[in-house]
Amino acid sequence: MTVLSFRDVSVRYGSHTVLKGVSLDIAHGEIVGLVGESGSGKSTLARAAVGLAPLAGGRILLDDRPVPTRGRARPVQMVFQDPYSSLDPRMTVGESIAEAMRERLGKQARRAEITRLLALVHLDAARAGDRPGRLSGGQRQRVALARALAARPEVILADEITSALDVSVQGAVLNLVREMRRELDLSMLFISHNLAVVRYVADRVAVMYDGEIVEHGPTTQVLGSPQHEYTRHLLAAVPGAAHRASAGDRASAGNQASVGNQASAENRNGILSPTPKEHT
Repeated sequence: MTVLSFRDVSVRYGSHTVLKGVSLDIAHGEIVGLVGESGSGKSTLARAAVGLAPLAGGRILLDDRPVPTRGRARPVQMVFQDPYSSLDPRMTVGESIAEAMRERLGKQARRAEITRLLALVHLDAARAGDRPGRLSGGQRQRVALARALAARPEVILADEITSALDVSVQGAVLNLVREMRRELDLSMLFISHNLAVVRYVADRVAVMYDGEIVEHGPTTQVLGSPQHEYTRHLLAAVPGAAHRASAGDRASAGNQASVGNQASAENRNGILSPTPKEHT
């Protein structure tokens, strides 16, 4: 059953069209990977779903109704790329999570819910009293996931959530994503330029180029036997990466070179590596 549906979505900034009639469905309990080079429109699609990018055309529907983009606890939640700027440095971890909760709870119930959410992302309850400055990048991204879960969303939009992390931390966050889907039956749009990462977490994958989806289907099919020339270019940019990675190969997913940060449409054949940002 489709939960989130993008139907012929277009976004323009001035005279520049960023998205050109994009259509994509996400089913209940499914992780859909969205891949493509930097500037292809991946993040804009996610931002449009939460009201952060203006629609020039088309519709975005949640359970066949327009997605609510206002209110404190929206049913579609976004987790952003940079764990160092996504949390308010003035708020404790517990305060940040409580702010996103759908229901107003008493003090004791709120503390119990914060503890439960921290446990879901494998953080100790004592972290509730810490401010973001005391956390590593990986821990901050776990808090961002807990904050998103606090709203009890139907869909989470994960925008490059491992790209700013050291490769030694990426695997743990990816395993957490898989665990959340398994335990909570979550639906997710997982945006990444790392093909091995997408192969590890996604059921289906959509390939975006210049504001359009040029290929989509089951992950093993799209990354194993690509039909579109652009998809083949992405795979060629990291020789063997998509073929070596398997659903059980966490180390490969965490250490493969990525294809999006510095690639351009004119230069797709270099091997690009993620930049380590965290060492704890």
